[in-house]
Amino acid sequence: MTMLADLLTTVFERRLKFSGPSGHDARSTEDLAGALIGASGEGEGRALGQMILARFAGMSDEEKQSFFRHVAEEMNIDPETVRGALSAYEANPDQQSYKSFLMASEPPRQELIRRLNMVPNATGQLVKMRADLLRLSKDDPSLQALDIDFRHLFASWFNRGFLVLRPINWQSPAHILEKIIAYEAVHAIDSWDDLRRRLEPPDRRCFAFFHPAMPDEPLIFVEVALTLGIPGSVQNLLSEERAGILADNADTAVFYSISNCQAGLAGISFGNSLIKQVAADLSLELPGLKTFVTLSPIPGFAKWLEAALPGSAADDHDLMRAMAAFYLVSAKQEDDTPLDPVARFHLGNGSQVHKLHAQADVSEKGLRQSHGVMVNYLYDLGKVAQNHEQFAAKNKIAMSSDVRSLSQAAAKTFKQEASQ
Repeated sequence: MTMLADLLTTVFERRLKFSGPSGHDARSTEDLAGALIGASGEGEGRALGQMILARFAGMSDEEKQSFFRHVAEEMNIDPETVRGALSAYEANPDQQSYKSFLMASEPPRQELIRRLNMVPNATGQLVKMRADLLRLSKDDPSLQALDIDFRHLFASWFNRGFLVLRPINWQSPAHILEKIIAYEAVHAIDSWDDLRRRLEPPDRRCFAFFHPAMPDEPLIFVEVALTLGIPGSVQNLLSEERAGILADNADTAVFYSISNCQAGLAGISFGNSLIKQVAADLSLELPGLKTFVTLSPIPGFAKWLEAALPGSAADDHDLMRAMAAFYLVSAKQEDDTPLDPVARFHLGNGSQVHKLHAQADVSEKGLRQSHGVMVNYLYDLGKVAQNHEQFAAKNKIAMSSDVRSLSQAAAKTFKQEASQ
C-alpha cells in the first residue's frame, strides 16, 4: 500500500470503532429519516442513522420499496424554490446567490445519504441499500431519480484516489479468498483446488481494488495469466495439466477474468483504472512482458447470430470467427456503440479488437452464449489513450487487420444471403 492508502485506512478504521447510543424509538423509519436531516448534534445524528440502517436491514422488500418511495418523493427538490434561486443568481451572481442556488437544487435525500454514511460501517450498508434499490426500482420509475443521487455520491466516495490495489494470492486471508470464489462472474471457481491453481503458481496473478471503508470486501478483481504468446483457449489456460512457466520467462499478460463484486456499485467504473494499474505494475515487476491482452467472452453473440443468420453452422469455425468479428465491430446499439457489453467496456478503455478464436470456451456456458468463440482485446499501452479518445468522440473501433478481414468476409456472406 502507498502511504496515502495507509493513512486512509487508519482514518476509516478509527471511524469504525465509534459506538454511539442505541435504543428503542417509537417513531417510524420515515420519521427517523426526517429527524436525521434536521439533527444538529453529531451524536444524535449517528444514533438516528444507526437505527435507520438497522431497521432497513430487517425490512421486507415491500417495506424497503415503501421507504425508498418516501425518500424519493418527500425529500425531492422544490422546483419553485429552485427557479427562485436561479433567478436571484442570474440577477446578482455573487457567492451567496450561487450558494443558495446549489442548496435549492440539491434534494434533501442526498444529505440523508451523507448523514447515514457517518455511522460506523455504513458505507458497505449503503452499497447494499443501493443494490436493493436497483433490484426494486426496475418496475418503478419514480425511484430512478433516487438512484441518480446514490450514484452521484458513490462516484465521489469510490473515486480512484480512495481505492487501494492489493494483490490476492494463496496466502491471502481465507475470508478474502472465499469472496473471490463467490464473486467470480466469468469462469466459475469450482473448488479450493481450482482457486489454488489460479493463485499459487508463479505464472498466475490476481489483483483487487478495495476501499478503506470496506476493507474486507473486494470491489472488483482481475485474474491474470503470464504466458508465452497469446492464448486462444480458456480451458487450456486453466487446465490442471498445463505446463507452467517462470514469471520472468513470460512475454504476455492475459487478463482472462474481470469480476465486479458489489451489485450496489453498478455503473461506478473501476475496470478502466484496474487494468491500467495492473498493467503498469506488472511492467515494472516483469520487464519482459511486451503484450497485454484479454481472453474475453462474447456473451451476446449466439443470440445475435440466430436472429441475423438463422441456422448457421456452429461447427464451421471459420464462419463463426468471421461472424463474431462482424458482431463485435458492426452490431450496434441505438447510440452507435457496440451491442456487446464486454466490447463496450474494453473498447471504452482504449483496447483494440485483436484476434478471434473458435473453440476457445467449450464449457456449457461458452457454447451457449458464443458457440465457443472468444476474443483477445489488445491493450497497447502506447495507443490506449488515442484509442479511448477515438472511441469516446466518434465511436471508432480500433481493430487488427485480421479482425477487419474477418468482418469484411462476414459482410459478404450477409450480402450473398440477401441476394438469394
